[in-house]
Amino acid sequence: MALFGFFSKEKKETLDKGLEKTKDSFFSKLGRAVVGKSTVDEEVLDEVENVLISSDVGVETTVKIIRRIEERVARDKYMGTDELDRILREEIAALLSDKSDINGKLETDDFALPANKKPYVIMVVGVNGVGKTTTIGKLAAQFHKRGKQVVLGAGDTFRAAAVDQLKLWGDRVGVPVISHGMNTDPSAVAFDAVKKATDMGADVVIIDTAGRLHTKVNLMNELTKIKRVMQKITPDAPHEVLLVLDGSTGQNAFIQATEFTKATEVSALAITKLDGTAKGGVVIGISDQFKIPVKYIGVGEKIDDLQTFNKMEFVDSFFKK
Repeated sequence: MALFGFFSKEKKETLDKGLEKTKDSFFSKLGRAVVGKSTVDEEVLDEVENVLISSDVGVETTVKIIRRIEERVARDKYMGTDELDRILREEIAALLSDKSDINGKLETDDFALPANKKPYVIMVVGVNGVGKTTTIGKLAAQFHKRGKQVVLGAGDTFRAAAVDQLKLWGDRVGVPVISHGMNTDPSAVAFDAVKKATDMGADVVIIDTAGRLHTKVNLMNELTKIKRVMQKITPDAPHEVLLVLDGSTGQNAFIQATEFTKATEVSALAITKLDGTAKGGVVIGISDQFKIPVKYIGVGEKIDDLQTFNKMEFVDSFFKK
């Protein structure tokens, strides 16, 4: 059952299907953890802890969940293992909700853009191979479908494939792509993309950036320069720094999030490739630990399989039997 009216039946079915591998793996492990047990005791909690960690929820977040369950067991004096699914669901939902609805309007508006920032400037960061350029293309398609004018900036100038791929997305969606080709200055691309968007009165401009695993200092300098150059046109740009992470890499996604949050002020996350992995628990851990909203999740190959993240629907799909 959808918890919010705007969350369509089709979107919910896609989310359910996209989280199937994670859910099946999680419940098979959980089933083995409680077999032969009737009450939630210390031994069961140890097993649940192992299940959460092996599902890539992360150690810190797992400890937090286990502590909450221990408090409930102590308070209620008795808790049957048949209640464990419900308790875990409630505690994970509470954990994701602890940040006072940090997603704000995104809980009610699908791919909404702030009306007072035009063009809305999104700078997209992340290492190569996480689906960064594809995410940009899908975002452009979603905005365009909603009648928004979109401009793309091919700022990952160190890979010819990234520039060409973004151009293909531009052609496919029907939006302009600003490109200077390979081995050119990324900040110049960003400047021209923001200028183009401003001149044509576009609603949103999305800037791709290099995904090389270079040193933090170089990464920081490069991203800072891109920001500084864009601010010559739009003083408060970028309005959003979107970090794209590959959910199928599990704990490696935590490492990438750590590195990029040190290098730049990441304000939102997109977690991709959740449909091909049993590591979907990474969404819970990353959302909790970094206190940065998960804004988008990728649960399939199709354009509409990039969804705005709704924490209640995510938990509902995660625990759907």
